[in-house]
Amino acid sequence: MFKSAYAAMSALCLLFVVPSASAEVSSGDTAWILSSSALVLFMTIPGLSLFYAGLVRSKNVLSVLMQCFALTGLMSLLWFGLGYTLAFGSTDEQGPWVGDLGNVFLAAMSGDSVSGSIPSMAFAMFQMTFAVITPALIVGGFAERMRFSAMLLFSSLWLILVYAPVCHWVWGGGWLQVMGLQDFAGGTVVHITAGVAAIVAAIVMGPRKGYGNQPLPPHNLTMTVTGAGMLWVGWFGFNGGSALAADGSAAQAILVTHLSASAGALAWMAMEWIKHGKPSVLGIVTGMVAGLGSITPASGSVGPAAGVLIGLTGGVVCYYATLFIKLRLKIDDSLDVFPVHGVGGILGTLLAGVFCAPGIGILSGNGFSEGINSVGGQVTVQAIGVVSTLVFTAVASYVLLKVVDALLGLRVDVDDETQGLDLVLHDERGYDL
Repeated sequence: MFKSAYAAMSALCLLFVVPSASAEVSSGDTAWILSSSALVLFMTIPGLSLFYAGLVRSKNVLSVLMQCFALTGLMSLLWFGLGYTLAFGSTDEQGPWVGDLGNVFLAAMSGDSVSGSIPSMAFAMFQMTFAVITPALIVGGFAERMRFSAMLLFSSLWLILVYAPVCHWVWGGGWLQVMGLQDFAGGTVVHITAGVAAIVAAIVMGPRKGYGNQPLPPHNLTMTVTGAGMLWVGWFGFNGGSALAADGSAAQAILVTHLSASAGALAWMAMEWIKHGKPSVLGIVTGMVAGLGSITPASGSVGPAAGVLIGLTGGVVCYYATLFIKLRLKIDDSLDVFPVHGVGGILGTLLAGVFCAPGIGILSGNGFSEGINSVGGQVTVQAIGVVSTLVFTAVASYVLLKVVDALLGLRVDVDDETQGLDLVLHDERGYDL
């Protein structure tokens, strides 16, 4: 009798200890996605925060750090509340434009919910880190002149009305995913949206005081290089984690990511060396980011040799794009978000359609999307994804900026800008020497 009672109690305990969905979950995949989530968050705080903070003047260093830190918390809560469900919905059957509202506050999830071979909450957390870093990238377009309150409101509206719908189009079962767009880790979803929103903000707000008439140099390149190193390492989670498994696809993504970053850094360095006689530290780290942004959409579909070629191309093209926007168009995209992230994302998304092709020797990739059987067909789909994302983001961002300007005012006044945002907006100094 005692043995029977013991056996029954043991069986009852197992029901509570072992979740019913455990057989469907891979511990290795789960561990990798959780680690990737930490790596991508590491890209924002401290990586992107330090990278951007070093590029502004000393009187604005805290304002940039504050913006990135505040956005991390605010975007996380908005993603939990509404962003995730608009991007991915609550079922596998979703409409072409936006997700359903069945997962508001992640209500349809539990600890036992499974997405592929990982817990659904792990997937939601991984995607949350993307929703955090994308609005933070836009900060570079309006750095040193935007009101903190306006930044918070614009970023909140932008996440819900721009980022979440585009994310759904590409990854949540929307029309671009159905069409066969290849965007492994965010060329359209992250880099084109952030780059376009940044340059629209720079145009709407106008240049910083003194732009074009006096130097506005970075105040601390040591800080920028430190942040750049963190971005490079964190990007392994960004691209490798997008495989959503600890498998060969993740390994390929990490390898081509590293090679592209290396090639982009050296390409930009070489261009400066040739054009200006000396290679700069700012140039080599910017080229690294250009290489990373360019390979992001293609990292799951191209091989190592193509990764090097994409990185080299990204370094050169983004270098010339930066000069064109600053010197010819005279647009004060303060920290070069569009020419690096936007142009890099566009370039990488288009080249993914070329180098995903099999049968092109050492440059061969993993093949076309289902139903597409030629480079021309895949590149056409990629181009549709680029143009639709660019146009939608530009129009929506412009409207949101105008709305926020009418409600709060986008820009600090001239005297406040002269004094610096650290003191004016936060009543603190970054340095007290």
